[in-house]
Amino acid sequence: MDTQKITRAALIAAIYAALTLILAPISYQAVQVRVAEALTVLPFFSALSIPGLFVGCLVANLFGIFFTGLGWYDVVFGSLATLLAAYLTSKMPWPVLAPVPPIVINGLVVGAYVSALSHLPYWTTALYIGLGEAVAGYALGYPLLLFLLKRPNLMARLK
Repeated sequence: MDTQKITRAALIAAIYAALTLILAPISYQAVQVRVAEALTVLPFFSALSIPGLFVGCLVANLFGIFFTGLGWYDVVFGSLATLLAAYLTSKMPWPVLAPVPPIVINGLVVGAYVSALSHLPYWTTALYIGLGEAVAGYALGYPLLLFLLKRPNLMARLK
């Protein structure tokens, strides 16, 4: 991987982590809208964004240890959920489906450990996490995706 690609991935990671930390009160816990999850549409354009999203989530979740009682569960499983969701997003056939993998994966995976650690019902927690992901993915991420689709020179810079 060349220096420019590493720099782009690092920039995505930094933006993800910064957005999550700046908006920490709404980025963690059972009811959340992690605004940085809007960036999870980027793998639709470029697999290069997958490691950037993973590292950004990992950093945000490491700092999240100070804000939540989720500890290492969030660092490990939340970050791996983002990695899997980003990979699956890169395989989506149509733009409208790009936000779906993060919604489903995070709803199920993050919902599982948040419900267990917070002693909340699993399906209710998974639904709330999924709804927060849907807001980030479709209200914020999908417009970002449409914006990028209309600007091929910007999309080319992601690759």
